[in-house]
Amino acid sequence: MRFSEIEPERLSRDQITALLFDGLEDDGMNGDCILVFGARSLLRVKKAAELYEAKRAPYILVSGSGARWGNDETPEAIWMRDQLINRGIPSDRILLELKAENTTENVIASMLVLQQRFGLHALKRLLIVSSPYHMKRCLLSLKTYMPKHIAYSLCSDDRIIGQRTNWWTDPNEKSYILKEVKSIKKYAELGILLDEEW
Repeated sequence: MRFSEIEPERLSRDQITALLFDGLEDDGMNGDCILVFGARSLLRVKKAAELYEAKRAPYILVSGSGARWGNDETPEAIWMRDQLINRGIPSDRILLELKAENTTENVIASMLVLQQRFGLHALKRLLIVSSPYHMKRCLLSLKTYMPKHIAYSLCSDDRIIGQRTNWWTDPNEKSYILKEVKSIKKYAELGILLDEEW
């Protein structure tokens, strides 16, 4: 079955878990840069800082304008940068992407930042940070738009509730999960994401 053929309301809990979590564990490999998908999330900041401190990658790229929320708050990337600096990450090791308003734009706009800093041809591996339920769509977006030679280590945040073993126990996490399944189907139908078999 392709992503565009999913009928979200008919999927079992096990099928949803397989769709959004299978094969997305951190492989422990090092990379060229940590890419943090946009959100005002201390969980993502903490994860990115831990990866940097473990010397998994020498730079952190934070992405996101936050404009989609329709407010005038500090852009997500600036907010994350400030939180990282507060945690002791050197400011010259933090790259900013300030235009993206959604997951697809996180990837596309980050490509220019990565090109200008490293050259996309020189990148071998990116460490990807987002929430557990969002990681599948992040990976599909990267595979759709990024150069094919780049590999990914998937480093979801370490929230207690919202993992593959318990996402259904919390109403908020469950709603995020169900929305993600619908988003993947919709974007595959529209051609925004690769319409792969799963």
